[in-house]
Amino acid sequence: WSDIVRRKAPLGLSRLRGGGGKLQRHLSHHDIKPVYYGTPDTCDARVYAKNVNGGDYFSLWHDLPLFELSTTDGKPTGALNFVCEITKGTRKKFEIATSEPFNPIKQDEDQIEGRLRSFKKGDIYFNWGCFPRTWEDPDVLQPEVNVGGNNDPVDVCEIGLRRIKIGEVRPVKVLGVLCVLDQGRTGWKIVAIDREDKWASVLHDIDDVHTQLPGTLDIIREWFRVYTIPEGMPPNALGFGGAFLPRAYALTVVHRTHSAWARLVCGSTDGSLPARPDEAPEGRQREG
Repeated sequence: WSDIVRRKAPLGLSRLRGGGGKLQRHLSHHDIKPVYYGTPDTCDARVYAKNVNGGDYFSLWHDLPLFELSTTDGKPTGALNFVCEITKGTRKKFEIATSEPFNPIKQDEDQIEGRLRSFKKGDIYFNWGCFPRTWEDPDVLQPEVNVGGNNDPVDVCEIGLRRIKIGEVRPVKVLGVLCVLDQGRTGWKIVAIDREDKWASVLHDIDDVHTQLPGTLDIIREWFRVYTIPEGMPPNALGFGGAFLPRAYALTVVHRTHSAWARLVCGSTDGSLPARPDEAPEGRQREG
């Protein structure tokens, strides 16, 4: 947060219903520059996404494609776009603001005390973020565990060596998935690795993580199981006995949540999507 512009977030709110509202379909991680608004460590701090080519602001949830597209022919490369919300080795709980224009990333607030939220358990051991154009539908029971989704984009744990910045987008390989039952809702945790990480060439499925990076998955599983305890809540339950499921199953979860997002965009669910406001943010800005 060294480069900050101290101003209010954009005003205006429109609803994207029934296919109304145009989504940008050809963005890639090369097009994105995070733009920082507000004062650090306050409730008004936000990280927005800006197109470095045209200068337009856009939603990291709705405008960025789920699958990375080639810059030469526009076809999928096989990688997925990962949006980083929390940098590895930190504990402040940042997340995409699904109800705000442009869906910026902001620090979560404690619903009871109204304070900015940090994980009391301590720093996380992976880059935590999500996949764009996915949604865990709370009204659809997951057949395996018989509970609904958590009403957010699907979570991703990126296990590479690099500390990815908040708002940065990286192409990743999907390796597997863990099913976490958090406060009565399903929260799938996709395990992935940056395509350009040194370990990416030898990690192709979840068993490779067990072999090449022993202990990594145990740390992730235990962190999600017990991080609620210091916050005064019981430990989380884990689906499938706490087992990490393979890449093929993880991709099934990705496609399922992508289809749920598509239904939301088309207005075939009870949800509604905040789209972009009529005008982009104005005033001086320092981008980082």
